[in-house]
Amino acid sequence: MAKSIVVLGDSISAGYGIEVAQGWVAVLQKKLDEQRAIHILHNESISGDTTAGGLARIDRALTAHKPDVVIIELGANDGLRGLPPALIKSNLAEIVHRAQAVGAKILLLSMKIPPNYGQRYITNFSTIYVQLAKELGVTYVPFIMEDVALTKGMMQHDGLHPNAKGQLVIADKVWLQLLPLLK
Repeated sequence: MAKSIVVLGDSISAGYGIEVAQGWVAVLQKKLDEQRAIHILHNESISGDTTAGGLARIDRALTAHKPDVVIIELGANDGLRGLPPALIKSNLAEIVHRAQAVGAKILLLSMKIPPNYGQRYITNFSTIYVQLAKELGVTYVPFIMEDVALTKGMMQHDGLHPNAKGQLVIADKVWLQLLPLLK
């Protein structure tokens, strides 16, 4: 019987601006298929989504897919809107709690925001993911756009979204942390 993985994310996971088949979620499914894994990815990502949006949608996704693993890629849009880091952390923690309550393992993908938000906000934002991983005992992937965001040829013209090459790098980062959760 196939096992289920839910990806709850924003435009990075939704594959904004590229063919869906080129997005990191689709690439990850191909890797799973090549390994003859019995896992099916359900991409519940919406471009522009925030942690509040993810929180509003998590129960439906958990009921519909009964996931063994939930990959959470949210927070960047909250940060870009300057929302309070405590609110972002609270929303993410509640998503984690709800997923854990149904027995799902969690993979939290961390994000960063541009430097024009000021050092204090940037620091408070970037520590959310490390704190949650430690406090809730979940696996996390450090900044998934590392080696993508500032690397020539990896981003779309908007400077915010990875192109197909950048999506491959993200897929590899996620894959390394996802494999242990599948055992």
